Amino acid sequence: MTSKRDYYEILGVEKTASADELKKAYRKLAAKHHPDRNPGNEEAIYAFKECSEAFEVLYDSDKRARYDRFGHAGVQGAGGGAGFQDVDDIFGAFGDLFGDMFGGGGRRRPGGNRGRRGSDLRSRLVIDLVDAAVGCARELEIEKHEKCKTCNGSGAAPGSSPEKCDYCGGRGQVVQSQGFFRIQTNCPVCRGEGSVVRQKCEECRGARYTPTKVRLEVKVPAGVDNDMQLCIRGEGEPGEGGGPPGDLYVDIVVRKHKLFERMGRDLGFALPITYAQACLGTELEIPILTGKHNLVVPAGTQPGDVIKVRGHGMPDPHSGQRGDLLVEVQVEVPKKLSKKHEELLRQMAELDSKQVSPHRKTFFETIKDLFAGGDGDS
Repeated sequence: MTSKRDYYEILGVEKTASADELKKAYRKLAAKHHPDRNPGNEEAIYAFKECSEAFEVLYDSDKRARYDRFGHAGVQGAGGGAGFQDVDDIFGAFGDLFGDMFGGGGRRRPGGNRGRRGSDLRSRLVIDLVDAAVGCARELEIEKHEKCKTCNGSGAAPGSSPEKCDYCGGRGQVVQSQGFFRIQTNCPVCRGEGSVVRQKCEECRGARYTPTKVRLEVKVPAGVDNDMQLCIRGEGEPGEGGGPPGDLYVDIVVRKHKLFERMGRDLGFALPITYAQACLGTELEIPILTGKHNLVVPAGTQPGDVIKVRGHGMPDPHSGQRGDLLVEVQVEVPKKLSKKHEELLRQMAELDSKQVSPHRKTFFETIKDLFAGGDGDS
């Protein structure tokens, strides 16, 4: 676990720095690392949160005293440092501070209400290898929360409606002053909605949403593989306070095929042929994922040889480029022979004994050398 940096070091000030010096240092750093000036820069966002946390502690005299005495341990927990999770926490907590400091660059939201994004959902989709090769559309059933049909999402019983929150006056926000800061947070009573439900809907009990089974059509791109995930935007749980919905993540599972073995973008299978076909060569009709293909087996093919059929593997889900089909040749030896077959094989064996290949010649010379007392090395 990485230890926190010293707050004075973060702001670049001495421990004797005055309130004005702290404010000046923070203005400079916050302007430098402001997210609107550094879009997509994660390091800048981290630095922005870091200097905001340091300033929030040191500008408050009580927190600064505890920090000077006990370090970070003195400002942890209730009443301690903010420990901002994201930049929206900073903008929401500081209210109009950033608008004043950066000429309106505080990114305040309409009404001051910071909606919360809905939770993501996760599901699983099982498909065949052929479907993975060409792409497909599948219907998926998930359960998520949707607006209650009885109250139309208001949470109030039919014939009634939500009432203005007395605690925040319908603003959805409450403001507290802490030293230099005016901290603006969601109202604890209405949770930022600005209204409360007095007479709750019996169907959803005032929650506004009910669990519902939903059917979705999922388009699966060609080339997907196990452990890949599809993201369907906006099909997660609904957001709160006007926030956006979450997303649905679909884990892909591709069933094993009876014949083909997948190796990334390549496919492979074992092709049994006879001894005669291996010696003489042949042309065979073999299956491919999308139909059939005529494969030429060259004369003299050896057991274990792999014949590559280009472009008949799996497509890449991003580029669309296809892999290859790798056909491994397996020479089958019959376990039972007819008399005629045995006769012909014995004749062929006599011919084979007179035609010794270079590999067999080397092998027999090695055996002869071993029997003669050699070590077999040449």
